[in-house]
Amino acid sequence: MNDCFSLLHLALAAVSPDDKVAAVRTLSESMQNATSLSLSAARRSPCPVGRPARPPLVHPSAVPKRKLGSKEGHAALIHAIAHIEFNAINLALDAAHRFAGLPEQFYRDWVHVAAEEAKHFSLLRDYLSTLGFAYGDFPAHDGLWKMAQDTAHDVLVRMALVPRVLEARGLDVTPQMRARLERIGDTRGVRILDVIARDEVGHVAIGSHWFRWACVQRGIEPEAHFRALITQYLPAPPRGPFAREARLKAGFSELEMDALERLSELGPASN
Repeated sequence: MNDCFSLLHLALAAVSPDDKVAAVRTLSESMQNATSLSLSAARRSPCPVGRPARPPLVHPSAVPKRKLGSKEGHAALIHAIAHIEFNAINLALDAAHRFAGLPEQFYRDWVHVAAEEAKHFSLLRDYLSTLGFAYGDFPAHDGLWKMAQDTAHDVLVRMALVPRVLEARGLDVTPQMRARLERIGDTRGVRILDVIARDEVGHVAIGSHWFRWACVQRGIEPEAHFRALITQYLPAPPRGPFAREARLKAGFSELEMDALERLSELGPASN
């Protein structure tokens, strides 16, 4: 196990995309071959999260808007998705590294998620290179990682707000992105988005499972608490339209979806 934890530490700390993807692959293979783990008891030493110097990170409002019909606009969209996937690698690794004392399956689940996010990132980065660009060529924002910092103190809050809010948002917006790529005849981009959409349902489902598990351990009613956390941590509730069918597959209940629809209609004033 100590080897697995050391590999987890190395993967989280890896700075370059090449090094991080390779480290995640090694970690995933090692954990698949391990019959038992002791990650729940491993000492959690501080670990700097490795991120490359590029892309430059700016406020979301400062990310340039480009038309998809242009070469740069097309590449910028692929780059934006790649940036989300790179952050998602770190988010999954951080969940496995940060939180001690959880069942072994928690750590296996989040390393599995990290491996799939690394696959997504590699698909997008390779495609971006065929468009004449590299990861880091466009500015990006840091919203995903800010939420990781805001939820670093509590695994229940992390499971509620990263997989079930930020990653679940990907379930909502992917169909529109897919349609945009279809309109410009980007069949390779569409195929990659289909892979991502399929896998992300499973990632959100893992978050849903561990959120509900943590609620049960603390005697908390999960659906009401999820709504309370949204109100507490988000400046505004998630906005629709929601991919209801995908979210139901990912562990949301019908009651939760109804509540999200109501919150979305109320808007920021609900806070």
